[in-house]
Amino acid sequence: MNAVGPKIFFISESCTPSSRLSIFDTRFGELRQGPCLLVKRGYNCVGLVGGKVYVIGGYQDDEIAAESFDLNTQTWEAAPIPDEKESHRWICKANVSFDRKVCALRSREGMTCYDTRDGSCQRSEMPNDQWSRVGLCVIDNVLFVYFSRFGLMWYDSKLMLWRVVYGFDLDNARSVGIGEYYGKLAFIWEKPSLNVSESKEIWCRMIGLLRSEVGIHGAAEPSQLVEIVPNGYRMCHCLSLSG
Repeated sequence: MNAVGPKIFFISESCTPSSRLSIFDTRFGELRQGPCLLVKRGYNCVGLVGGKVYVIGGYQDDEIAAESFDLNTQTWEAAPIPDEKESHRWICKANVSFDRKVCALRSREGMTCYDTRDGSCQRSEMPNDQWSRVGLCVIDNVLFVYFSRFGLMWYDSKLMLWRVVYGFDLDNARSVGIGEYYGKLAFIWEKPSLNVSESKEIWCRMIGLLRSEVGIHGAAEPSQLVEIVPNGYRMCHCLSLSG
């Protein structure tokens, strides 16, 4: 699932291979079927780079390893073949795009990034900590992930290491979602409601990100209550949309 402007693109990430592309326009509440992928894919990695939606993995050995969908021409074409031959590398917990790369993030195996220019792939480790698929986003070409123990961290792609975002306290929040909002980081979390039984509160705090030679510091704005929802609600995706 990827957001481009006001539209959300759905490509199957389940174990059942599919070539279906669905596009939901949030402005009008309309869902339509887009052009089918070149091959049916199951577990795969999806990302947006340079006006194209890339899909890697989830293929049979004799099929196209990667393909891209041009948002302007609305057509699919084969993309550079990934030099990472193990297709299971693209079965991921979450996927993101930055540095013209599409990256598959896995809890134990770390991060595998596919370069859309030549198909080269690079692996890197991730901190030994828990994180969720809604607790990561890219802002100004920098990947941010919220970890249960380490808190908010960013990935230094030049040094290939993870660094902490300093300057504010998130009070060990749980069930966290983050996303980009006009250059700031929207930090969303939930906590039990004290006023409504069998419900929980969804809170949001905007965080300005200040980059310097030493790293990245965060400047947190006051928290705001967004909504009260039933306890059964779960955060499954966190997307940034624009009109």
